[in-house]
Amino acid sequence: MTTDEAIKRWNRHAESFTASYDEHGGIHREVLLNPAIFSLLDDVKGKKLLDAGCGEGYLSRILAKKGAIITAVDYAEKMIEIAQQRTDSNETIEYKQGNCEKLDFLTDAQYDTIVSNMVLQDLENYEAALSEMYRLLKQGGSFIFSILHPCFITPNSGWERNEQVDKQYWKVQRYFYEGVYDQRFPIDSDDKVVFYHRTLSSYLKAIIKVGFTVEDVIEPMPSKEMLDKYPQFEEDLHCADFIVFKLRK
Repeated sequence: MTTDEAIKRWNRHAESFTASYDEHGGIHREVLLNPAIFSLLDDVKGKKLLDAGCGEGYLSRILAKKGAIITAVDYAEKMIEIAQQRTDSNETIEYKQGNCEKLDFLTDAQYDTIVSNMVLQDLENYEAALSEMYRLLKQGGSFIFSILHPCFITPNSGWERNEQVDKQYWKVQRYFYEGVYDQRFPIDSDDKVVFYHRTLSSYLKAIIKVGFTVEDVIEPMPSKEMLDKYPQFEEDLHCADFIVFKLRK
């Protein structure tokens, strides 16, 4: 399965995938990913920021309101179209179609910060993408990225539910299988998008090889405030769905 095929699928499913997105990018981003990402960000006011794999652009719009000067790229042309439609013309966001594995239309060392939210798992050549992020960052700049937690979200993983709540558990299988697999979206749909599973050690070795320093890691969990608002997320206290890294060049 190549990145080109993944792009075709994301173009095909872009509208259905983003239909439920609100200003927070959907409930899982509001509860888990956004708080983690924002806690890792330095002050972005007046800073040049790359949203690498912007999707429909919700994160770019939030960061633009915080004063960042943003370039937003995504490999799916349809995602860029949706992002442009949802963005006011006065926002300081420049949308471009581009694959994070090779962004050679962008010049070296120009960004203070790069954010890549749920993207590396969608790329066939994640090592090339990490190298591109390193190239595009200014010296001392930070790269924040989130992915599905590779230790828990594996091929064939999922809830095993029982009427007795204390006997429910999250099943993990095939952790050491590294490769592409399909995931239905929505879960009851015949439509499938592509994810690439790698082990945590593979990600860390690639990060080190490129030259990044790991500055912080967060495994997002719902806050008390979010549990009050969305009590169904209490089950997310059993295992981590996502992991967020902050790297420094």
